[in-house]
Amino acid sequence: MKLKKNRRVEDFMSTAVITLKEADTISAANLEMKLAEIRHIPVVDANGHVVGIVSDRDVLRHVSSLNGSSIPIKSIMTRHVRTVRSTTPAADAAQMLLDHKIGCLPVVGDEEQLVGIITETDFLSIAQQALRGIDVTRGAEDR
Repeated sequence: MKLKKNRRVEDFMSTAVITLKEADTISAANLEMKLAEIRHIPVVDANGHVVGIVSDRDVLRHVSSLNGSSIPIKSIMTRHVRTVRSTTPAADAAQMLLDHKIGCLPVVGDEEQLVGIITETDFLSIAQQALRGIDVTRGAEDR
């Protein structure tokens, strides 16, 4: 079963996104990730612009050395974040994940503000549905 070529990121992205600020701590990121069972958290500024991203691997590398100290997330976040728009073809977003060996892409709006996130898990879910014979060619408006 083929996925329509015109499917866009907005058809699959999550819009309920947990975010952090640069001053938030590694411990806070660790707790958020555990509670929400997620692996990536975008870091945004006061205007909602993506300024970084932190992964569970970033946090795990540092959480054991905290010893009760309060270290800001800005010290471990990745600053050069690849982003996509909601209108980006989904296939292009999936290719970016593969090409750059990354697990997610924050989705930004016209003024570069965070509007969602699309992850490798989102694409894996699509593949799983297609493998089970579920029609993934229909648009989100048809569901």
